[in-house]
Amino acid sequence: MEIARLVLLFVHILGFAALLGGLLVQARDGEKSVNAAMRDGAGTAFLAGLLLVGVLEAGDEPVNHAKIGMKFAIGLVILVLVMANTRKPRIPQGLYAGLLALTVANVAVAVFWSPAHA
Repeated sequence: MEIARLVLLFVHILGFAALLGGLLVQARDGEKSVNAAMRDGAGTAFLAGLLLVGVLEAGDEPVNHAKIGMKFAIGLVILVLVMANTRKPRIPQGLYAGLLALTVANVAVAVFWSPAHA
């Protein structure tokens, strides 16, 4: 079970790295759009996160449901916004900034809301 947890955590982190990379690669561009890295990263991070929670629930350690719920909500909003704007040739600057802020917030929740502070 530990191997499955580590593999899913690794894939989850790679998904967020792709999402954040897809956002940051456009930082200097005047026109922003949802690119393949953002789309694939958001989907990968969300799905791997869901599977990771399943593995965690099957284990012996207690699961911080408040943290998981917060990450799920933020991740779902990111996924919906990315998928809803995938085919558009460009997205507004505010949406880009919002996606960037939500992505960083989701990583911050993962890092700073540790199990010791549950």
